[in-house]
Amino acid sequence: MKSAYELAMERLGASSPATKLTASQKTRLAELESVYKAKLAQEDLACREELTQLASDPDPSKAEQRRLLYLDQKRRLETELEDKKERIRAERKK
Repeated sequence: MKSAYELAMERLGASSPATKLTASQKTRLAELESVYKAKLAQEDLACREELTQLASDPDPSKAEQRRLLYLDQKRRLETELEDKKERIRAERKK
């Protein structure tokens, strides 16, 4: 007798079959991951440096604005990465 988990996984597999990626697609996905990981690290470093400088500023709202800007940039980069990855995955084998 199958568990509820096994039955759910079978139904999921039937409704959305896994697509096989080509070697080229895998390479491009890895390159994208690497590039965006570097971009995120660069943004993180820039934010930390600015927050260090703003630590002595008597106006705490400037630091909060910079933190919010960082979060927006991070979210934008992550969304951009996922969009590009989806486009690569959606390509048909040629």
